[in-house]
Amino acid sequence: MTPSTPDELAERMEQFELVSRSALDGVWTELGGHNVPLAEFGAAVVRRELLTRYQFDRLMRGEHDGFFYGRAKILYQVGAGSFSRVFRAIHADTGRVLAVKVLRNRFASDPDKGKSFQREGEMGKRLRHAHIVQIEDVGRENGTSYITMEFVEGQTLRELVRVRGAIDVPRALSIIQQVVQGLEYAHALGVTHRDLKPSNVLVSFTGDAKLVDFGLAGGDTAGSRQLRKLEQPRTVDYATLEGISGAKDDSVRSDIYFLGTIAYLALSGTSALAESRDRTIRTDPRRYTGVEPLGARAPHLPRDVIDFVSRMMQLDPRERFQTMRDVARALEPLVEKYALGGAEAAAVALPVRPAPEQPAPAAPPAAAKPGGPAARGTIMLVEATPNEQSPVRVFFKDLGYRVLFTENLQRALVRCAATPRAADCLVISGLSVGQPGVEVFNSLAGIEELRNVPALLVLDPTQQQLAALAKVDDRRKVVLRPLREDHVRPLLESLLS
Repeated sequence: MTPSTPDELAERMEQFELVSRSALDGVWTELGGHNVPLAEFGAAVVRRELLTRYQFDRLMRGEHDGFFYGRAKILYQVGAGSFSRVFRAIHADTGRVLAVKVLRNRFASDPDKGKSFQREGEMGKRLRHAHIVQIEDVGRENGTSYITMEFVEGQTLRELVRVRGAIDVPRALSIIQQVVQGLEYAHALGVTHRDLKPSNVLVSFTGDAKLVDFGLAGGDTAGSRQLRKLEQPRTVDYATLEGISGAKDDSVRSDIYFLGTIAYLALSGTSALAESRDRTIRTDPRRYTGVEPLGARAPHLPRDVIDFVSRMMQLDPRERFQTMRDVARALEPLVEKYALGGAEAAAVALPVRPAPEQPAPAAPPAAAKPGGPAARGTIMLVEATPNEQSPVRVFFKDLGYRVLFTENLQRALVRCAATPRAADCLVISGLSVGQPGVEVFNSLAGIEELRNVPALLVLDPTQQQLAALAKVDDRRKVVLRPLREDHVRPLLESLLS
């Protein structure tokens, strides 16, 4: 049953341990009592960041579960696949930001899916390494399984390459080296990944790479340090590769091959293997025997880098590196040689594929017409509250700016980090994204690709605590609502100058 009055909504917020009574007392005081429209009360609790929009919408639909998994309080959804959904959450006791991966309801009663999901969590809990996403908890809640893990502010390597194209040599080698370090650690414990692919490598906005999803990992879950030469779970990709070579369950060397495909994508901007969900295509041996050599796909790459990746991708496993330690030894001198800032690195850095072409901003006119074509530049607006999206967009359009819009902070950062930039200025609405928006705003100065991107953090007067946390400088400013043209216009002109 959906709540019909503010008191009913407040009761459910308390019942589900989303908001304390003392926090609600502040809302009632602000509103002058309980006799207010439900919509006004809802807007107040979201504005005060007592609820996220995701939590509020679930309560208004009359839903009773999905607010907690273990001690992780769900804030909002950040990703989804056919198998599971991923949420941003905070630990109810410590306040730590977490990711919660939840098995979709339609698989809750499927023993095979459940076993695979549980296996990922239990295997991951054994692994404690800087370049492997740390699993905190594995359990069941609301009739389905979940995994709680550390949250990485960033995107998968596949998403990064899709937006930016090929990664320059120094950064690509750095990412590969971090993945190698995580795999070398796992292999030493007798754990192979068995599902290496670009979407299982997370890259933070500060450049840290972490492996995720050990759901098909091979090894002895009892703790043996020796790899078991038994048939292990594996993707059809691994099975096809091992079928071609005649080496079944070739765990370590198969991980090395697919690490090579990850490096191939990062350095060339294109996949080594034809991408498809069609099992017929994925099991076709020609998908592997017909791979275009990296040297032909990206001939401008340094020869020693090409040779390194090519050796990982040899079809004959005897001609690959035999252990992840061998890979690490071969990679170390390359990382040192093409280190960021070195002359050689600058000489061989890959050009970044341009983002989808944006109309070039025209020179500022004497006076921009309200609502007319953008002439002062392009703004990337992050606004997650539906009823705020249109007014804020119109405000900046009336100032003479073209407005690109997204509800996703991570997507906004990726687009602003692209070359050329998708926008001239990033505007984050703290009213809708709350503390995560302030954290991202504060992180900009420390991210090489974003430190020169002008940014404006828009907060509500009730968010003084967040305003105090915001780190401002010549490129980043905070402005309080209500937005006034005589204030925002010169502020933007100053940032963009």
